[in-house]
Amino acid sequence: MRLHDLKPRPGAKHRRKRLGQGESSGHGKTSGRGGKGQTARSGSSIRIGFEGGQMPLIRRIPKRGFNNTRFTTRYIPVNIGALNAFDDGSRVDEAALRKVGLVNGNGDGVKILGNGELAKNLVVCASAFSASARTKIEAKGGKCEMVTRSQSVTTKG
Repeated sequence: MRLHDLKPRPGAKHRRKRLGQGESSGHGKTSGRGGKGQTARSGSSIRIGFEGGQMPLIRRIPKRGFNNTRFTTRYIPVNIGALNAFDDGSRVDEAALRKVGLVNGNGDGVKILGNGELAKNLVVCASAFSASARTKIEAKGGKCEMVTRSQSVTTKG
């Protein structure tokens, strides 16, 4: 098989809908835009939930209960297989992970997840560990150290 032999699967390619090609095409006259009005005009866009000036449904219904999203802890995940980038016996913390490029952006700390295999003996300092990650690190003779947010690096990224 060569590059010129490749074809898309049957049914994967569609013809472009040709609008305004006469009444019998099925896309003539209003070209699929319905009748007149704001949505029939070019460049028209109405934001989601807008009801023409009527009080939108999301604002009409009562807001009840407690929402915890503002107070949740959002960890930046790092898989254990990625820690093989470090030298044997080295100390891995949030600053070291940022330097290598495994951690980017803002979060409330780093969580080490157990996806992949660890081939090195490391001392890992993170805000949280999954159970499988902890067992894999300790099986290689490494250590897992829990770090609070005030101890870890606060870098705007």
